[in-house]
Formats: sequence, C-alpha cells, structure tokens
Amino acid sequence: MDVTFVILNLIVFLLLLGAVFFMQKKHIKFSYRVLIALVIGLAFGGILQLIYGSESSVLSTTSNWINMVGGGFIRLLRMIVIPLIFISILSAFAKLEAKEKFLKSAVKTIGILLGTVAIAAVIGISTALLFNLDASSINLGQAEESRALDIETTASEIEDLTLPEQITELLPANPFLDFTGERPTSTIAVVIFAAFLGYALLKFKKHNEERASRLSEGILIVNDWVMELVKIILRLTPYGILAIMTNTVATSDFRALIDLGLFVVASYVALIIMFIIHLIILMFTGLNPITYVKKSSEALLFAFSSRSSAGSLPLNIQTQTTRLGVPSSIANFSASFGLSIGQNGCAGIYPSMLAIMVAPVAGVEVDLTFILTLVVVIVITSLGIAGVGGGATFAAIIVLSTMNLPVALAAVLISVEPLIDMGRTALNVSDSMVAGTVTAKTNGTLDKSVYNSTDYDELTTSNI
Repeated sequence: MDVTFVILNLIVFLLLLGAVFFMQKKHIKFSYRVLIALVIGLAFGGILQLIYGSESSVLSTTSNWINMVGGGFIRLLRMIVIPLIFISILSAFAKLEAKEKFLKSAVKTIGILLGTVAIAAVIGISTALLFNLDASSINLGQAEESRALDIETTASEIEDLTLPEQITELLPANPFLDFTGERPTSTIAVVIFAAFLGYALLKFKKHNEERASRLSEGILIVNDWVMELVKIILRLTPYGILAIMTNTVATSDFRALIDLGLFVVASYVALIIMFIIHLIILMFTGLNPITYVKKSSEALLFAFSSRSSAGSLPLNIQTQTTRLGVPSSIANFSASFGLSIGQNGCAGIYPSMLAIMVAPVAGVEVDLTFILTLVVVIVITSLGIAGVGGGATFAAIIVLSTMNLPVALAAVLISVEPLIDMGRTALNVSDSMVAGTVTAKTNGTLDKSVYNSTDYDELTTSNI
C-alpha cells in the first residue's frame, strides 16, 4: 500500500513538472515561471506534510525520488561555479581598455564589498540583541545532533589553524586542486589565481599587443561558451525550484520551525534593513534607489528562488550592464568577486547573529570588545565563501571557531536553513550589483542615461 501512495505522489509531481513545461512552451516570462514553481512547490510540499507527516516512510521515499530533480539541479549549479568564476574574472581583464585603471576599480569594488559586510555584521549583531536571541533554549533533535558532529569535525580542523594561517590558506598552492573544489577555500583561491592570470594578461598587452589581443579574444569566446552552458542549466531552474521547495516544506519539522520562528523573523528583519542600506548607499552616490529596485528585481527574484549566487551570475552581470549602465569590465569584476568576497547575507548577517546567540551559553560576555572583535573576524573570514548553498554554514563555523565559541548551533538551524538562505542569497547578489554600480559611478564611467532609462529590455531569461 505504501508503494501505491508513493507512485501516486510521484505521478502528481510529474504532472506539476509537466505544467511548468507547458508554461515554458507558452513562452511565459521566466521570472514568472520561477515564482509560480516556487508557490506550487510550497503548496504541494505542504499538502504532502499534512497528509503523511514528516516522519512517514511514504513521504521519505517520495522525497528521495523528488530529490533526483532538486538535488540534481543543485549539483549542476555546483558544477558551473568554479569554471564560471574563473572565466568571468579572466574575461573582465580581457575587456579592460588600456585607459581603464584596473587597480583603482578592483580595490574600490573589494573595499565596498568588505565595507558593506562589516555593516551587515553590525546589523546582524544589533538585530540579535534587539530580539534577545538566545541559544540556551534550543534543543538538538536526532538530525541536528548528527549534523552537529559533522560540523564539529570541520571546526576542529579549522581550530588547528591560527587566523594568519587561515588567511594564508586562501592562497592557491595548487590551482588544479582548487579547480576540483576540494578545499573549503577553493572558491577564493580560484578568484586569486584568475586575478593573477588576468593581471599577467594586462602586462602581456604592453609587451605584445597583437598576441595579447588574440588571447583576449580567445578568453571572450570561452566566456561566451561557458555562458551558454549556464543558460542550459538555468532553463532547468523552475523544475529544480519546484522540487526543492516541495522537499523543503514536506520534510520540515514544523515544531522546530515554530521554535526557531523568532530567529527566522529576526533574520529577515536584518536582511531587509541591510537591503535598505544598499539603497541608501546608492542614494548618497546620487542614484535613484527606486530605479535600482525596479531594474534589479528580476535578478534578485532568481537569486531568492534558486538560493545560488553563482547561478545568478549571468543575470547579475546583464542587469548591471544593460539596465544599470555599468561598464562590462566592472560588472564582471563586482559580480565575480561578490561570489566569494564580503557576502552580506551569508558571511555578514548570519554568522554575527549566531555568535551573539551562542556567546551567553558559552559564558562569554557580549561587550564592546567582543563586538568589535567579532566584526573584524567576520570581515576577514568573509573572504572565500562559496556562491552555492552551504557557504553560510561554513562562514559560521569559521567565525564561531575563531571566536572560541561552540559551533553546534549551526546544526540546530538546519530545519530553517532553506527558508533563510533564500533571503541571504538575494542580499548577496544585491551587494555585488551595488558594489559594481557605485564603483562605476564614483569612477565616472557609469552610463547615467542607461541607469535612468525607463525603457529597458528584458533579461535573457525571456528566451530561456
């Protein structure tokens, strides 16, 4: 009888996938398809939860089959992260004109990313204190205890390194190893390696412009090739989102969700405040924040639903260049650097809130010295957070370990992780777009006519 119910569940799921495919054939706008798939997944997952309960063997088996779609989509996103980052940074150097000052733009972009993550940390700390978040009343279930063991194993490896050693670990001793994503810091290592190669390309242009131009053209061709691969994977987004949201809701422990409800609310309050700060930063540079919201909404919606900063990279770059008037080179730099440097949501707000929650349990006084130290640690450790799901947990582990705080709380939040991660990812993408826009504006290279235009094309998602 259990098998019959599983088959019925999967038939309904396949019909829902068919409905998403039908919308694609009807050329319904991509962002609408993603949003509709998100809502359908929430509804279908909720129905499964109500009918079977989270502990049901029928639901467990159904979830395993549905995860072939959702988990497969996530694996494909992970597949493109490293090559996408590598070629995007190289292409940014290849697009640089001789008159453009690379170092000035790069330093400014990274400075904005690190500056905003410091602000995000302060916002996270303030929100946690305002909501009086405390980890002492949170209990670990069986799943959380299992996850806690894995996290503590990872933390023990990190604790063996001093902070200077952790920073040194960011450098790529073996780039080919980092291309496999084997190390936790592989993402930032690839960024650094690509930046060195790109800088070497700029030097090469001075010595042999003709050959360097051919090399640059080859890099841009490979970039276009990789972007086509990304588009192929992006076409699967509505299907992946439908499966992910179905599984997330169907298998969630709603009792744990209620227990952690205050943390979820506090997290979104912090995320919204930080997004408002992004708009204030734009306003202080003389740009209309409402225009930014309208033009960035499609890319931010995709980031929210996919929970992947890396998967959002093409839309991030395209939004900056075609809608916000950012030069292509700066857009590539800010979007690529933003994948692994200074992520406001995953590396700023999340670890800071966890640290404030854990500190009283560990007997650590949350005073000004603790807060200032925490902000500095968060800024430093924000280097190297991967742009696919799981980066926030890794950031939290590093921060908590460096501050000599217990890391088990990161495991407790596993039940609400997907819900919070959607907002965090959208904020991460917004941060990189703001960094690129502000860099271009302060450099005097922003095309204001494009930024202020009310007539703009749809993103390439309209053709997906």
